[in-house]
Amino acid sequence: MKRKRYSEEQIIGILNQHESGMSVKELTRQVGICEQTFYRWKSKYGGMEVSEAKKLRQLEDENRRLKRLVADQALDIQILKDVSSKKW
Repeated sequence: MKRKRYSEEQIIGILNQHESGMSVKELTRQVGICEQTFYRWKSKYGGMEVSEAKKLRQLEDENRRLKRLVADQALDIQILKDVSSKKW
């Protein structure tokens, strides 16, 4: 999995700097990101607080875990159907 350079808390801090009046070009040059990355962050994390970002990360982790469980159960069901449909 790709390692992230900035945590959600750092991203929110960067977006808060922009809201306090720093220009996008100056901010992206200072942080070392491109403008496209900044606007992607703004669309995802714009208006969030740090506690909300932590809650979002927890929900994403739980969602990932539940999807894996459903996929495993669907695979088990398919295997059982295959076994039961064969004539012995």
